[in-house]
Amino acid sequence: MITIHLKYEIDADKLADFEEYGRRWVELVNRFGGTHHGYFLPSEGDSDIAYALFSFPGLAAYEQYRTDSMSDPDCRAAFELARTTRCIKRYERRFLRPLDVEPGGDAAVTSS
Repeated sequence: MITIHLKYEIDADKLADFEEYGRRWVELVNRFGGTHHGYFLPSEGDSDIAYALFSFPGLAAYEQYRTDSMSDPDCRAAFELARTTRCIKRYERRFLRPLDVEPGGDAAVTSS
């Protein structure tokens, strides 16, 4: 499994637009075979930083989603929403793997 961690720098004055963008992608990622773990929006502290986490069974499945999403009309509409509203200033993407914990509490490192 691979989990994608996104850190967004957003326009705090366009939070409603970003929320709509997030709602769309939760549904889209799930439809494309991933598991979206949600968007996490500013509450206290920095008002212009948001996060998202979603997983795919592996890197190949994620890459297939990326390819397929480029031609999907709903995905393109979500990209266009962000582009036209400029609710996202920039983002960073990281790829993470889970630490498996064996019964009894021993951690086992998995390779991806």
